Amino acid sequence: MEKDYQNILICPDVPQTHVHEFEESTKLAEEGDDRHNHRVAGVTGEIIPIGGGRHVHPYGVSNTDFLDHHHEIGGTTGPDIPIPNTNKHVHVIAGNTTCNDGHSHEYLFTSQINSPLV
Repeated sequence: MEKDYQNILICPDVPQTHVHEFEESTKLAEEGDDRHNHRVAGVTGEIIPIGGGRHVHPYGVSNTDFLDHHHEIGGTTGPDIPIPNTNKHVHVIAGNTTCNDGHSHEYLFTSQINSPLV
């Protein structure tokens, strides 16, 4: 029997796990009138198992522009951090933006809690 490749692209036969939303600001960069930061918002990718029942998530997004430029962030979150007395967790997201207009920005924040309404 032939595979329906179009259906695989639309609805791949891969078990879904979960993703996390994130929203935060980068740290300030530059000096004087050019000192600024950027808002960042996005959704991680599906889990990447790292062993021992733990996992991380890939992430990548272009953040909002500031006057005439923008930066991108991307990488892998830190491992899951359990929220006490729940079956929920968050992840640390940290790194440096791409360089643009002669500077980059550090960022450090956590993802939102997985499945907050469930």
